[in-house]
Amino acid sequence: MAMNVGSEGSEDDPMMEINTTPLIDVMLVLLVMLIITIPLQTHAIKLDMPQAVTLEAPPQEPSVVQLTVDADGVAYWNGESLSDISALEEKFFAAATAVPEPEIHLRPDRTVEYDHVAKVLAAAQRLGVTKIGFVGNEQYID
Repeated sequence: MAMNVGSEGSEDDPMMEINTTPLIDVMLVLLVMLIITIPLQTHAIKLDMPQAVTLEAPPQEPSVVQLTVDADGVAYWNGESLSDISALEEKFFAAATAVPEPEIHLRPDRTVEYDHVAKVLAAAQRLGVTKIGFVGNEQYID
């Protein structure tokens, strides 16, 4: 009685199954090497953020000067009567050199001669006043 302990074929027959253990080992080594060599990805987003700037103080509101020329040709600077054109020129010079330059609201009387208003405007222009304007034009509508 003989016992057959092996396969039916002879020992010289080639083995039909592939030994996958060494292949899995090689793949695992390659996977570890790949993970190590890949640079770490940072999940940062590059943004150009605005820089903080210090702003200058808000500009001052210019003062308002009420310049009135009455029917007799007398000029009033904020209600103060000016005796002659030289006093008005001194006020214009101070206004032209002030920082910020005040706004001058010229309100001529309806019955004043244009010559008096023209002298006031000429003095303002000669002394460098740039912020001057007419107010009260509604009196000339009718």
